[in-house]
Amino acid sequence: MTPRQANLFTLLGLLCLLAVVTLTAPRWARLLRQPLGSPEDEPSSGIEAAARPGDKEPERRISVRLYFEAPERAGLLPEERSVPFSDDLARQLRMVVEELVRGSTTGLLPTLPAGTKVLEVFVTARGIAYLDLSKEVAQLAGGGSKGELLTVYSIVNSLTTNFPAVKRVQILVEDKPVTTLAGHVDLSRPLLPDLTFVALATPALSGVQPAPAATP
Repeated sequence: MTPRQANLFTLLGLLCLLAVVTLTAPRWARLLRQPLGSPEDEPSSGIEAAARPGDKEPERRISVRLYFEAPERAGLLPEERSVPFSDDLARQLRMVVEELVRGSTTGLLPTLPAGTKVLEVFVTARGIAYLDLSKEVAQLAGGGSKGELLTVYSIVNSLTTNFPAVKRVQILVEDKPVTTLAGHVDLSRPLLPDLTFVALATPALSGVQPAPAATP
């Protein structure tokens, strides 16, 4: 091959290479402009499940002790109940009273009528809970002093024994202070809890002498 022919072949090769580079340049430019993938873009390993739309955190609940009327003994009996937790004490107290209105789930007797509504709850810095109820609250209390006492102290004891920040309870009816529900319990001032209304266990029979042992 003569030097002239070699130069000709070299020139043809350079022209072919230039054509290839020219045709593929836009594609390489797009690839070079793409950002490198970050670790967050990589698919997860499956150890942590991806968050799905609509997922909610589990609802936090607390256990409270509600006081209902004992069916066979005079007084109140406690019943454990799970209720949603709230950082707002007034809202938490509202939920407890609403559970009292719903009634017992273990066969105890109601102390608040089913139609009673919690209108407002407010707690002062001194620990006095003001509880505003609808007029239906007086219906069960109209059965005499016993019914009124159990209605009032089922509320007071349920709020104060579950929440140490609540020291006393002032019951209002329809946004107004009342002196009593049915003429027996003074509601003109905030009430302290009174656990003497909690029914005691059935006492053992007294005065029964054991049978004499048999003699041989």
